[in-house]
Amino acid sequence: MIPFLLALLSVCAFGADRRIAVIAHRGEHLSHPENTLEAFQAAIDAGADFFELDVRTSADGKLVLMHDATVDRMTDGKGEIARMSFDAIRKLSVHGSRVPTFEEALHLARGKIGVYVDCKKIAPGDLVSALEQARMTAHVLIYGNSGFLKEVSALRPELKVMPEAGSPAQLATLLDSMKLKVVAFDARDFLDPVIDLAKKAGLDIYVDRLGPADNEAGWQDAIGRGAAGIQTDHPAALAAYLKSKALH
Repeated sequence: MIPFLLALLSVCAFGADRRIAVIAHRGEHLSHPENTLEAFQAAIDAGADFFELDVRTSADGKLVLMHDATVDRMTDGKGEIARMSFDAIRKLSVHGSRVPTFEEALHLARGKIGVYVDCKKIAPGDLVSALEQARMTAHVLIYGNSGFLKEVSALRPELKVMPEAGSPAQLATLLDSMKLKVVAFDARDFLDPVIDLAKKAGLDIYVDRLGPADNEAGWQDAIGRGAAGIQTDHPAALAAYLKSKALH
């Protein structure tokens, strides 16, 4: 009963208009190949607010979507993306689909859903240029290492950059060196001292609830501790759960 009451009080404290964003990890990838247009469309259909994608750069400078540094796990080919041409990558099959470009994913998202960009290997200027051309600068969260994000912010200060929170000391350093509106957490750093510092700084808290915590108990724990967004492998279920709590 006590955990339930605490959760209820936390919701009330944030007010009836609190809304928590649903982030579909690599799109809706349990029924569709991850990081594909099909997975992203399924995330839109599931009611997600963002789909998360992973961006890398081919040998000839094309921005493509793949979590791993190689194509080995997800396609019928082998090779390191950074050493492959776009044409070679595009010919591969991803379980019946193909490797999309970043631009294609942004085009699909525009006007329908936000994009959580995990920057695996991409130049800051190329990222900003792609977002500007797609008219998506106001509809993205940009995740990456702090040095990269500082370069992105220097190019377009209004972009929402989102570093990993890390420890209280790491977050304090980030706050001193960057103008942040949002910060990312995962299972390792979603700890009360770090969360408290983020709250005091007025940051939105976006947390991964992947793996063992990706269920109603894990989602409710994130809600009770102040999450503004939850990344999940089950976007439809999370959206339904949040709607049942009047949080989506």
